[in-house]
Amino acid sequence: MIKKVLTLATIAVMGLSAYGQNAKTEVERVRDAGHVMSEILNIPDNIPQNVLNKADCVVVLPSVLKAAFIVGGSYGRGVMTCRSGPHFTGHWGAPTMMALEGGSVGLQIGGQATDFVLLLMSPRSAHAILTSKVKLGGDASAAAGPVGRNASAETDVTMRAEILSYSRARGLFAGVSLEGSTLRADSDANKNLYGKDLTAQQIVFQHAVAPPPSASLLLSVLNKKSPVNRSGKQV
Repeated sequence: MIKKVLTLATIAVMGLSAYGQNAKTEVERVRDAGHVMSEILNIPDNIPQNVLNKADCVVVLPSVLKAAFIVGGSYGRGVMTCRSGPHFTGHWGAPTMMALEGGSVGLQIGGQATDFVLLLMSPRSAHAILTSKVKLGGDASAAAGPVGRNASAETDVTMRAEILSYSRARGLFAGVSLEGSTLRADSDANKNLYGKDLTAQQIVFQHAVAPPPSASLLLSVLNKKSPVNRSGKQV
Protein backbone atom coordinates (compact mmCIF):
# COMPACT_ATOMS: atom_id res chain seq x y z
CA MET A 1 0.00 0.00 0.00
CA ILE A 2 2.80 2.38 0.99
CA LYS A 3 4.65 1.51 -2.22
CA LYS A 4 1.53 2.29 -4.25
CA VAL A 5 1.08 5.65 -2.54
CA LEU A 6 4.72 6.53 -3.16
CA THR A 7 4.37 5.54 -6.81
CA LEU A 8 1.30 7.73 -7.24
CA ALA A 9 3.04 10.60 -5.49
CA THR A 10 6.05 10.20 -7.76
CA ILE A 11 3.82 10.26 -10.85
CA ALA A 12 2.05 13.38 -9.57
CA VAL A 13 5.36 15.15 -8.95
CA MET A 14 6.64 14.16 -12.37
CA GLY A 15 3.40 15.46 -13.93
CA LEU A 16 3.72 18.80 -12.13
CA SER A 17 7.36 19.02 -13.13
CA ALA A 18 6.52 18.37 -16.79
CA TYR A 19 3.72 20.94 -16.67
CA GLY A 20 6.04 23.49 -15.10
CA GLN A 21 8.65 22.88 -17.79
CA ASN A 22 6.07 23.18 -20.57
CA ALA A 23 4.73 26.40 -19.09
CA LYS A 24 8.27 27.78 -18.89
CA THR A 25 8.81 26.88 -22.54
CA GLU A 26 5.70 28.76 -23.65
CA VAL A 27 6.59 31.79 -21.53
CA GLU A 28 10.03 31.88 -23.15
CA ARG A 29 8.46 31.52 -26.59
CA VAL A 30 6.18 34.50 -25.96
CA ARG A 31 9.12 36.56 -24.71
CA ASP A 32 11.21 35.55 -27.74
CA ALA A 33 8.38 36.64 -30.03
CA GLY A 34 8.47 40.07 -28.41
CA HIS A 35 12.22 40.38 -28.96
CA VAL A 36 11.89 39.27 -32.59
CA MET A 37 9.14 41.81 -33.30
CA SER A 38 11.04 44.59 -31.54
CA GLU A 39 14.24 43.90 -33.47
CA ILE A 40 12.51 43.58 -36.85
CA LEU A 41 10.53 46.80 -36.43
CA ASN A 42 13.73 48.67 -35.59
CA ILE A 43 15.79 47.71 -38.64
CA PRO A 44 15.92 50.21 -41.55
CA ASP A 45 14.19 48.03 -44.16
CA ASN A 46 11.47 46.44 -42.09
CA ILE A 47 7.76 45.85 -42.58
CA PRO A 48 6.33 48.96 -44.26
CA GLN A 49 4.30 51.07 -41.85
CA ASN A 50 1.30 51.24 -44.17
CA VAL A 51 1.26 47.44 -44.35
CA LEU A 52 1.50 46.88 -40.60
CA ASN A 53 -1.23 49.49 -40.03
CA LYS A 54 -3.65 47.41 -42.10
CA ALA A 55 -2.96 44.09 -40.36
CA ASP A 56 -5.66 42.59 -38.14
CA CYS A 57 -3.34 40.05 -36.48
CA VAL A 58 0.37 39.29 -36.31
CA VAL A 59 1.91 35.83 -35.97
CA VAL A 60 5.51 35.56 -34.77
CA LEU A 61 7.38 32.24 -34.87
CA PRO A 62 10.86 32.69 -33.37
CA SER A 63 13.89 30.50 -34.10
CA VAL A 64 12.31 27.93 -36.39
CA LEU A 65 14.88 25.43 -37.66
CA LYS A 66 14.83 24.12 -41.21
CA ALA A 67 15.25 20.61 -39.83
CA ALA A 68 11.95 20.96 -37.95
CA PHE A 69 10.12 20.91 -41.26
CA ILE A 70 12.02 17.93 -42.62
CA VAL A 71 11.45 15.56 -39.70
CA GLY A 72 7.89 14.23 -39.91
CA GLY A 73 5.46 15.62 -37.39
CA SER A 74 7.64 18.54 -36.36
CA TYR A 75 6.67 22.15 -36.73
CA GLY A 76 7.48 25.71 -35.81
CA ARG A 77 5.72 27.25 -32.84
CA GLY A 78 4.97 30.82 -31.93
CA VAL A 79 2.30 33.29 -30.96
CA MET A 80 -0.48 35.26 -32.58
CA THR A 81 -1.90 38.54 -31.31
CA CYS A 82 -4.84 40.39 -32.82
CA ARG A 83 -6.25 43.86 -32.46
CA SER A 84 -9.17 43.77 -30.04
CA GLY A 85 -12.80 44.45 -30.90
CA PRO A 86 -15.26 42.80 -33.29
CA HIS A 87 -13.69 44.60 -36.26
CA PHE A 88 -10.05 44.37 -35.11
CA THR A 89 -9.83 48.10 -34.46
CA GLY A 90 -8.67 48.16 -30.82
CA HIS A 91 -5.36 47.64 -29.05
CA TRP A 92 -3.34 44.47 -29.56
CA GLY A 93 -4.60 41.76 -27.23
CA ALA A 94 -3.59 38.63 -25.32
CA PRO A 95 -1.63 36.17 -27.48
CA THR A 96 -2.78 32.73 -28.52
CA MET A 97 -0.17 30.08 -29.24
CA MET A 98 0.22 28.90 -32.82
CA ALA A 99 1.83 26.10 -34.82
CA LEU A 100 3.17 26.25 -38.39
CA GLU A 101 3.41 22.91 -40.17
CA GLY A 102 4.37 21.68 -43.60
CA GLY A 103 7.15 21.61 -46.16
CA SER A 104 6.83 24.71 -48.29
CA VAL A 105 9.71 25.54 -50.62
CA GLY A 106 9.80 28.91 -48.93
CA LEU A 107 10.90 27.27 -45.70
CA GLN A 108 14.05 25.80 -47.22
CA ILE A 109 16.15 28.95 -46.85
CA GLY A 110 19.08 27.63 -44.85
CA GLY A 111 20.11 25.45 -41.97
CA GLN A 112 20.22 28.18 -39.35
CA ALA A 113 17.34 29.26 -37.16
CA THR A 114 14.82 31.44 -38.94
CA ASP A 115 12.27 33.83 -37.49
CA PHE A 116 8.93 34.08 -39.29
CA VAL A 117 6.40 36.89 -39.10
CA LEU A 118 2.98 36.62 -40.73
CA LEU A 119 0.50 39.47 -41.07
CA LEU A 120 -3.17 38.58 -41.32
CA MET A 121 -4.71 41.22 -43.54
CA SER A 122 -8.39 40.24 -43.47
CA PRO A 123 -10.99 39.33 -40.84
CA ARG A 124 -11.72 36.16 -42.83
CA SER A 125 -8.18 34.87 -42.48
CA ALA A 126 -8.11 35.71 -38.77
CA HIS A 127 -11.41 33.93 -38.07
CA ALA A 128 -10.35 30.92 -40.16
CA ILE A 129 -7.03 30.43 -38.38
CA LEU A 130 -8.61 30.84 -34.95
CA THR A 131 -11.18 28.13 -35.64
CA SER A 132 -9.36 25.55 -37.78
CA LYS A 133 -6.17 24.53 -39.55
CA VAL A 134 -5.59 26.80 -42.56
CA LYS A 135 -3.45 25.95 -45.58
CA LEU A 136 -1.57 29.02 -46.79
CA GLY A 137 -2.18 29.65 -50.45
CA GLY A 138 -5.16 27.27 -50.38
CA ASP A 139 -7.66 28.08 -47.67
CA ALA A 140 -6.26 31.61 -47.43
CA SER A 141 -4.39 33.52 -50.13
CA ALA A 142 -0.78 34.21 -49.15
CA ALA A 143 2.17 36.12 -50.54
CA ALA A 144 5.67 37.25 -49.60
CA GLY A 145 5.31 40.58 -47.86
CA PRO A 146 6.81 43.81 -49.21
CA VAL A 147 9.87 45.17 -47.40
CA GLY A 148 11.23 48.68 -46.93
CA ARG A 149 9.96 52.06 -45.84
CA ASN A 150 8.89 53.04 -49.33
CA ALA A 151 7.21 49.73 -50.22
CA SER A 152 3.49 49.99 -50.81
CA ALA A 153 0.60 47.88 -49.62
CA GLU A 154 -1.33 48.84 -52.74
CA THR A 155 0.31 46.44 -55.21
CA ASP A 156 -1.86 43.75 -56.78
CA VAL A 157 -0.13 40.99 -54.82
CA THR A 158 -0.47 42.58 -51.40
CA MET A 159 -4.01 43.79 -52.02
CA ARG A 160 -5.14 40.28 -52.98
CA ALA A 161 -3.26 38.41 -50.26
CA GLU A 162 -5.00 37.64 -46.97
CA ILE A 163 -1.69 36.70 -45.34
CA LEU A 164 1.70 38.35 -45.90
CA SER A 165 4.78 36.46 -44.70
CA TYR A 166 8.34 37.42 -43.81
CA SER A 167 11.50 35.68 -42.65
CA ARG A 168 14.69 36.67 -40.88
CA ALA A 169 17.73 34.42 -41.08
CA ARG A 170 21.43 35.18 -40.79
CA GLY A 171 20.57 38.81 -40.20
CA LEU A 172 18.66 39.13 -43.47
CA PHE A 173 15.01 40.19 -43.41
CA ALA A 174 12.82 39.58 -46.46
CA GLY A 175 9.41 38.58 -47.68
CA VAL A 176 9.13 34.81 -48.09
CA SER A 177 6.52 32.47 -49.55
CA LEU A 178 5.02 30.01 -47.10
CA GLU A 179 2.44 28.61 -49.52
CA GLY A 180 1.68 24.97 -48.85
CA SER A 181 2.31 25.25 -45.12
CA THR A 182 -0.52 25.15 -42.59
CA LEU A 183 -1.17 27.39 -39.62
CA ARG A 184 -3.32 26.45 -36.64
CA ALA A 185 -3.97 27.34 -33.02
CA ASP A 186 -1.97 25.28 -30.52
CA SER A 187 -4.44 24.35 -27.77
CA ASP A 188 -1.93 22.39 -25.67
CA ALA A 189 0.46 25.34 -25.66
CA ASN A 190 -2.35 27.69 -24.65
CA LYS A 191 -3.10 25.45 -21.69
CA ASN A 192 0.55 25.44 -20.71
CA LEU A 193 0.76 29.23 -20.94
CA TYR A 194 -2.49 30.14 -19.21
CA GLY A 195 -2.89 27.18 -16.89
CA LYS A 196 -6.35 26.18 -18.14
CA ASP A 197 -8.14 24.95 -21.24
CA LEU A 198 -8.83 27.89 -23.53
CA THR A 199 -9.67 28.04 -27.21
CA ALA A 200 -8.04 30.59 -29.45
CA GLN A 201 -11.47 32.18 -29.99
CA GLN A 202 -11.96 32.62 -26.25
CA ILE A 203 -8.58 34.31 -25.93
CA VAL A 204 -8.95 36.64 -28.91
CA PHE A 205 -12.68 37.32 -29.24
CA GLN A 206 -13.99 36.83 -25.71
CA HIS A 207 -10.96 38.26 -23.88
CA ALA A 208 -11.16 35.31 -21.47
CA VAL A 209 -7.71 36.04 -20.02
CA ALA A 210 -5.48 39.04 -19.55
CA PRO A 211 -2.19 39.13 -21.45
CA PRO A 212 0.54 37.30 -19.51
CA PRO A 213 3.56 39.32 -18.28
CA SER A 214 5.71 37.54 -20.87
CA ALA A 215 3.72 39.29 -23.65
CA SER A 216 4.45 42.81 -22.38
CA LEU A 217 7.25 43.54 -24.88
CA LEU A 218 5.37 42.13 -27.87
CA LEU A 219 2.22 44.11 -27.12
CA SER A 220 3.98 47.33 -26.17
CA VAL A 221 6.03 47.29 -29.38
CA LEU A 222 2.95 46.72 -31.57
CA ASN A 223 0.78 49.22 -29.70
CA LYS A 224 3.50 51.84 -30.02
CA LYS A 225 4.36 51.10 -33.65
CA SER A 226 0.81 50.59 -34.94
CA PRO A 227 -1.83 51.65 -32.38
CA VAL A 228 -4.57 52.21 -34.97
CA ASN A 229 -5.97 49.94 -37.67
CA ARG A 230 -5.94 52.01 -40.86
CA SER A 231 -7.49 49.45 -43.18
CA GLY A 232 -10.75 51.38 -43.33
CA LYS A 233 -12.83 48.93 -41.30
CA GLN A 234 -15.84 50.29 -39.50
CA VAL A 235 -15.41 50.89 -35.79
